[in-house]
Amino acid sequence: MIRKAISPENLGSVLREARKQKGLNQTATGKLVGIDQPTVSKVEQGSGGTQLGTLFRLLAALELEMVIQPRSKTDVKNDGDKW
Repeated sequence: MIRKAISPENLGSVLREARKQKGLNQTATGKLVGIDQPTVSKVEQGSGGTQLGTLFRLLAALELEMVIQPRSKTDVKNDGDKW
């Protein structure tokens, strides 16, 4: 599964989808990572304030990785003002 995440909301959606594909609920995912269920929910909603360490632990628990590459011109045009 290759998915683009060009905003916090997109990233949260990708994480939610991966969690559900693994058959995990938010509580079980939080236990794997060492965070509580409300924090998992906030990340999946794209709420700000998530520490990078927490994000990377979530990615690892869901067997995902982050790949950084230049944005396409379409992405910048469609989402450039959200950041």
